[in-house]
Amino acid sequence: MANEDKLRDYLRRALSEAQSAQRRLAEIEQARREPIAIVGMACRYPGGVGTPEQLWEMLAAGRDGISGFPADRGWDLAGLPVGLGGFVADAGDFDPGFFGISPREALAMDPQQRLLLETSWEAFERAGIDPLTARGSRTGVFAGVMYHDYATLMDSVPEELEGFIGNGNAASIATGRVAYTFGFEGPAVTVDTACSSSLVTLHLAVQSLRSGETTLALAGGVTIMSTPGTYVEFDRLGGLAGDGRCKAFSADADGTGWSEGVGMLLLERLSDAQRNDHPVLAVIRGSAVNQDGASNGLTAPNGQAQRRVIVEALTNAALSPGDIDAVEAHGTGTSLGDPVEAQALHGVYGADRERPLWLGSVKSNIGHTQAAAGVAGVIKVVEAIRHGVLPRTLHVDTPTPHVDWAGGPLELLAASRPWPETDVRCAAVSAFGVSGTNAHVIIEQAPVVEPTAVPDPVLPVPVLVSGRSAEALRGQAARLRAYVLAEPGVGVAGVARAAALSRAALEYRGAVVAADRDELLAGLAELADGTVSGVSGHGGGTGFLFSGQGSQWSGMGRELVERYPVFGESFADVCGRLESVLGRPVREVVLDGGVELDETLFAQCGLFAVEVSLFRLLESFGVAPDFVVGHSVGEVAAAHVAGVLSLDDAVTLVCARAGLMQGLPSGGAMLAVNATEAEVAGVLSGAVGIAAVNGSRSVVVSGAESAVAAVADAARERGWRHTRLRVSHAFHSPLMDPVLER
Repeated sequence: MANEDKLRDYLRRALSEAQSAQRRLAEIEQARREPIAIVGMACRYPGGVGTPEQLWEMLAAGRDGISGFPADRGWDLAGLPVGLGGFVADAGDFDPGFFGISPREALAMDPQQRLLLETSWEAFERAGIDPLTARGSRTGVFAGVMYHDYATLMDSVPEELEGFIGNGNAASIATGRVAYTFGFEGPAVTVDTACSSSLVTLHLAVQSLRSGETTLALAGGVTIMSTPGTYVEFDRLGGLAGDGRCKAFSADADGTGWSEGVGMLLLERLSDAQRNDHPVLAVIRGSAVNQDGASNGLTAPNGQAQRRVIVEALTNAALSPGDIDAVEAHGTGTSLGDPVEAQALHGVYGADRERPLWLGSVKSNIGHTQAAAGVAGVIKVVEAIRHGVLPRTLHVDTPTPHVDWAGGPLELLAASRPWPETDVRCAAVSAFGVSGTNAHVIIEQAPVVEPTAVPDPVLPVPVLVSGRSAEALRGQAARLRAYVLAEPGVGVAGVARAAALSRAALEYRGAVVAADRDELLAGLAELADGTVSGVSGHGGGTGFLFSGQGSQWSGMGRELVERYPVFGESFADVCGRLESVLGRPVREVVLDGGVELDETLFAQCGLFAVEVSLFRLLESFGVAPDFVVGHSVGEVAAAHVAGVLSLDDAVTLVCARAGLMQGLPSGGAMLAVNATEAEVAGVLSGAVGIAAVNGSRSVVVSGAESAVAAVADAARERGWRHTRLRVSHAFHSPLMDPVLER
C-alpha cells in the first residue's frame, strides 16, 4: 500500500510538471509569434515627400516623384548617361544643435546619418512618445545603409574636419550614433544586403522584440547618393530606365530608376503597445529572410528562393496564402527580375485561391530607393490598409507578356480600387536584394479600438510648445497652427494633451492658454511671431507648490500621522499652536473629517498644518526644494518653510486671515472673464472688484452676487467668454463649481 501511495504521488507530480512544461512551451511559442505593432512612422522620399501622409497623398493622386538631377551636389550633369531620378529634397539640410552635434562634426557626417537621426526622432514623436523618456531603455536601432561615398567628395581632409571623417562615414556608426544620441541601450545594427536592407532590418527588429531583447525597436533604411557613380555603373550594365522611372510588371519595362529615401518605423510588441496606450497603425504578423545560394548568377534573382521565403513568412505568421489580399512587390521594372518575382508569387499564392491577389509597386511612384525601398513599401501598405484603398501602379498600360496573367490569381493594380471587404485586411511586402538576400513581411490591419473622446475644456487649458532655439520654437508654433487649421475635428483638449505628454520639453518654451479653437489659433499666431516665449533653466531645480483652499479633503493626513513619526510630530506641533490662538480644535477636525473642514477657518488652518508637515516629512527623506511657491494659504506655508516667517508668526497670520475670511457675509460671487484687465475694469460697478489677473485675457472679478451677475450680462453682450465661480464664506470642495455661461 505504501508503494502504491508513492507511485500515485510520483504520477501526480509528473503530470503536474508535464502540464507546467506544456504551458511554458505554449507561452514561448506564443511569444515567438506575437504580432508586432507599428506605432510610429517617419520618412523622406522623392517628390517633396516628408511624411507618411504626404507619401500617401502622392500614391492616392497617382503622381510620381521623379525629377531632374540635383544641381547643388557638384555633379557633372552633362556627362551623365541619364538626366532623371528620384531625390530627397534638401538632403544636405540639418540642424546639428538640435542633436548636440557641433557644426564641424555635422559637416563631416554622411547625410544618411543625419537623416536617420531626424526620422528616428520623428518616429517617436509621431507615436506619441517623448524621445527623451526612452533614454536608458532597451530600445534597438536597426537600419539599412548601402552607400558610403560621401567622404569621396573630398580630395583631402580639411584640418577642421580631422578626427570627424571616420565616424561620420562609417556604416557601423550610422545606427550607433542614433543609439548614442538618444541614449538607447538595445542593439544597434547596421545592415547592408543592398536593396532588401530595410526589410531585413525589420525582420531583425521583430525577432529582437519577440525574444525580449528589446522593448522598442527602430527599423528602416536610408539611401542618399552623394556621387552619381551608381548611375554610371548601372548604365554600363544596361540596367537603367531611359526616363528614370520604374515600370513595374509593364511590357514597357526598360530597367530600374535609382532614387533616394529614408524611412524609419517604431515597433513594439502588440501587448505592450496596447497596455501603454500607443497608437497601433498596423501589426507585423510574420517575416522571413533567406539567401539565393548558388543560382544562375551572383546577382540574378532565384525564383525558388523567393518562393521559399514567402512560405517561411506565411508559416511564421501562422497564415495561409488565401489570407493575403495584396502584395507590395519588389517590382524594380526590369525585364528579368519582375517575371521571376511574379512567377514566385503565383507559385505560392496561386493555389486554391478564390479571389485575386492584387499586385503593385511603390517604385513606380518614387523609383527604386534601394536601402530604403522595403520600408517605403511597408509605409504604403500601412496607409493603404488604414484608408481602405489599393492605389494604382503607374506606367503599366500593358502588363509584361512574360507572365501568364490569365492563368492565375495575380492582378496588377493598373487602376486604384477599394480594398476588398474582409474580416481583417492583410498584405505582404517583398524585397529581393542584388546581394541574393530575400525578405518577405506580412502586415495586418490593427485591432479595432474605439477612440476615447477628449471633450474640449470648460475653462482654458495650456497648450505647450518648445524648441531647441527661439527660431525653432516659432517654427513649431507655426506648424502646429497649420495642423489645427487643416484638421477641423481637432479639439483644444486633444492638442493640449498631446503637446504635454507626447512631445519633448525642449529649452525654448512657449504656452498658449485657450478654451476654443479660435483662441488657440490666435495664441499660436502670436507665438509664431515671437511675441511670447521663454527659456527654461538648465539647472534642473526642484520646486514645491503649496496649494490653497479647496484642496482639503476629509481625513487628510490621518494615515501619515499613523505611519510616519516625523509627520505626526510636526502635525501635532502646528495644530497645537493653531489651537492656542484660535481656542478651537483643529487636529480633530482635520483627522476626523466632516462638514466643518470645508469651512474657511478649518480649511485654511488644516491645510497649513498638513502642508508644513508634508514638507518636514520630505525633508527627513533628504528631498529639498530649490524653489517654493504657494497659492492662497499655501503662500504662508511656502514663506514659513523658506525661512521668511517663523512658525509662530505664520500661525498668527493664518489664524487672522482665516478668521477674517470666515467672517465674510454669504452671497458673494466670482466670475472668470476672458478679456483684458482694462476691458473688464470698464464694466465694473462699485460693488465688484478685480480679484485676480491670471493672464493677458484672463481676469477674475468678485463681489455681491447681483453685481457680479450684471458683469456677466455685460460680458455676454460683448461676446466675452466667461465662467461663474460660485463661492461663499463656507467653501465646499472643490473650491470652484464651474458653470459655463455663454
